[in-house]
Amino acid sequence: MPLFSKKGPKFGRTDSDPATNAASTVAGGSSTYNDNNNTSSSNGKTTTMNGTNASSRIDPYIPKPQLIFHCQLAHGSPTGLITGFASVRELYKKIAECYDIPVEEILFCTLNSHKVDMTKLLGGQIGLDDFIFAHRKGRPKEIEIIKSEDALGLTITDNGAGYAFIKRIKEGSVIDRIEHISVGDHIEKLNDVTMVGKRHYEVARLLKDIPTGTTFTLRLVEPMKSGFQGIGPRTQSRAPSGRGYGSGKETLRFKANGNVEIEDKFDESTQSGIEAINNLLESFMGINDTELATQIWDLGANKSNSMDFAEAIDNSDLESFGFTDDFIIELWGAVTDARRRKTAKN
Repeated sequence: MPLFSKKGPKFGRTDSDPATNAASTVAGGSSTYNDNNNTSSSNGKTTTMNGTNASSRIDPYIPKPQLIFHCQLAHGSPTGLITGFASVRELYKKIAECYDIPVEEILFCTLNSHKVDMTKLLGGQIGLDDFIFAHRKGRPKEIEIIKSEDALGLTITDNGAGYAFIKRIKEGSVIDRIEHISVGDHIEKLNDVTMVGKRHYEVARLLKDIPTGTTFTLRLVEPMKSGFQGIGPRTQSRAPSGRGYGSGKETLRFKANGNVEIEDKFDESTQSGIEAINNLLESFMGINDTELATQIWDLGANKSNSMDFAEAIDNSDLESFGFTDDFIIELWGAVTDARRRKTAKN
């Protein structure tokens, strides 16, 4: 598949200049329109337009808007144009097709930065003007670890397509003292048991259940690097200043029910509420998942008390997480705190 295509409008087609090119053909279809002859055809059938006497049996062809995103491989590549996806899995497949690589080679994607920067990680939404960088598998490594403390100091997330990886490493923790383990490393195996296909919370639970004092082995795969490619910090970093890609006001959001919609970006209060929920997920479960945090926020958006909020969680697919009553109260507190901040600003 060619990586470059002729630059054109992102949404549908534009009207051609009638003085130089009155007739135009819609790519990928059989519909034509001719201003000079006042005729339109669709699938071989022709309707004559006579002023106001147009046939009502056949509607003119109206192309649907098509979103196009720019993409590069993070370690270096030409720019590709990606379109026609409705989920993260489909996005990875489109990127793999564009660059003629196996889809299994893609570990994760970052937005508007080629670095392994977890603050730029692609989650459940993409801004309409975001630039996508795909990170491929690099060098594998096996590391033997002694669990000398109850907590390893890992925050784990996943790419939405079956790969769990390290999003953050707590300073001074067991993992922080092992120099060969880095943010962005994919957790491929735990004691020769594959972790591929497991969600982040499943991997986090398996690591948490390892008894203190036990020695275990992790097989990790680091993202491919090239030249002076930067690696993001182990802890949360401040977003860089300056305007560039990703500064738009609309976002393509992947819904939990499988749908995809274009929405306005969240306001500051909503973003702070989702971030607070995500911090609770990290503290209580050792995972980081903006998509999951957003789903929890949505469940509490129109609720007036914690009981209704708890019932909404129990009636959703989040029921399988087995959240305790105390944890649900903590989540509800994050929702109401964000609401109060929004009300105070208004």
